[in-house]
Amino acid sequence: MLRIALQSKGRLFEDCIDLLTEADIKVSSSKRVLLAKSGNFPLEVLYLRDDDIPQSVAMGVADIGIVGENEYLERNEDAEVVSRLGFSKCRLSLAIPKAIEYTGLDWFNGKKIATSYPGILRRFLNEKGINAEIHVITGSVEIAPGIGLADAIFDIVSSGSTLVSNNLAEVEVVTESEALLIANKNLSDEKREVLKEMLFRFEAVKSAEGQKYVRMNAPKSKLKDIIAVLPGLKSPTIIPLADDDWCSVHAVIGQKVFWEIIGKLKELGAQGILVTPIEKMIL
Repeated sequence: MLRIALQSKGRLFEDCIDLLTEADIKVSSSKRVLLAKSGNFPLEVLYLRDDDIPQSVAMGVADIGIVGENEYLERNEDAEVVSRLGFSKCRLSLAIPKAIEYTGLDWFNGKKIATSYPGILRRFLNEKGINAEIHVITGSVEIAPGIGLADAIFDIVSSGSTLVSNNLAEVEVVTESEALLIANKNLSDEKREVLKEMLFRFEAVKSAEGQKYVRMNAPKSKLKDIIAVLPGLKSPTIIPLADDDWCSVHAVIGQKVFWEIIGKLKELGAQGILVTPIEKMIL
């Protein structure tokens, strides 16, 4: 049985539950439950505060965990990064009051910076040779300049709306962050096999994101031109039809180029184009 530590609430919690659901791993998502077992996979879920997850994994309380890169970097625990999951993206940035003219990193020399991430900030300031005073705050860091507690803040930024509402301007992005799957470095072979199966399912879900399965009827006289347009994983699937002059063409098209390719297919005579979303894709 593999034990995974997940954040007990918030956006990362919701994204993790969505990922497990899409991977056909059923677990209770009740926020009142500390430990829940999957009904169809050798997995139990330990719900924790996000800042407790790196230490829990490093100490072996949990075998693996999904945590924001920001918390992983801040806690600096001895756990192995297994996979970058690509969701719950944000950044850690320095911000100052809008009314102040920013002149570069040297502006922070001698200033007070409020943050919930003193470890990441201290390493960054030392690397850049900046001498600033760090005030550690848990909670609403963004109000610190407004009440005179600090000259600037270092905090998570997603959309930037919180900064705007507090009359702050983002001036330096220190690091990007996304959800990480981390693991204890001393997992048994049996648990690594379960982890391998879980990763296989996660990759199948991720591979399907933004992909469409497209089927169409195409004139055989234009088949080579149509195949040249289609991106396909290897090559499109061609199926004969009752009408010898036509065939059915099946292919996978990415969302980013979808409408451009569909337009070209129409110009080449493709008809009856059917588009289906892909739930999972095994590469």
